[in-house]
Amino acid sequence: MNKSHLIAHVADELRTSKLQAALLVETVLTGIRKGLESDQSVTLTGFGTFELKPRRARVGRNPHTGEPISIAAGKRVGFRVGKALKESF
Repeated sequence: MNKSHLIAHVADELRTSKLQAALLVETVLTGIRKGLESDQSVTLTGFGTFELKPRRARVGRNPHTGEPISIAAGKRVGFRVGKALKESF
């Protein structure tokens, strides 16, 4: 399922237009993004937890030349599945 499929699903479930459903989906995604920026994690009980995790600097390789390149430290978003979601499969 991609974003447009999710929007169509929300529109069908709520019996609303795709435009309103798209606004709802965007609002939720923006809320998750802002939560990660401020609190470093967002927990949706029964679904899971999104959290920022540090990634250390490392040395990689250029796939075309094989030459070593340095990759800067950064952050990545991780997701831990909630108990209810895990048990639903």
